[in-house]
Amino acid sequence: MLIQQNVNGSDFFNRSWVEFKVGFNDSRGNYWLGNDLLHQLTKDARYKLQCLVKARSNGVVYVANYDTFLVGSEASNYTLSVANYSGNAGDSMSYHNGMMFSTYDRDNDPLQEHCANYCASGFWYDSCFRAGVNMMQGRDAGFSWYDLPTDAGKEMKYASMWLTC
Repeated sequence: MLIQQNVNGSDFFNRSWVEFKVGFNDSRGNYWLGNDLLHQLTKDARYKLQCLVKARSNGVVYVANYDTFLVGSEASNYTLSVANYSGNAGDSMSYHNGMMFSTYDRDNDPLQEHCANYCASGFWYDSCFRAGVNMMQGRDAGFSWYDLPTDAGKEMKYASMWLTC
């Protein structure tokens, strides 16, 4: 099941807490399932996470799989639990493990700097990111998967996140 897709690195994901709570999409294929539904689907730990990222430099699609993927309730600010990486993309999501979700109108990251404002997108920010799947293309190190193999660089052309069994 598709839970996130960023097809062009636009500012599409610079959204409010409420918008991320209920989900949103556009006609180009940019998509966020919604944090309430993510919590409902993952609270029993029956799904895994698969991230697909297409590198801008070489066009190769890289995969990051996680055997553990849970999203807490809104009362926990949708705290992320992600672990047990496998794949060829590098382990960028584990950096965000244990983080609360942040948006421009609800800062829950541990830094004094407001990561959701700086990154112009909602996500589970630490200091600030390694998995920039919702970020804008060309915004500092934006729209990047930090741990891609060095021959691929870090910049992405496409990113998607999937729940798998």
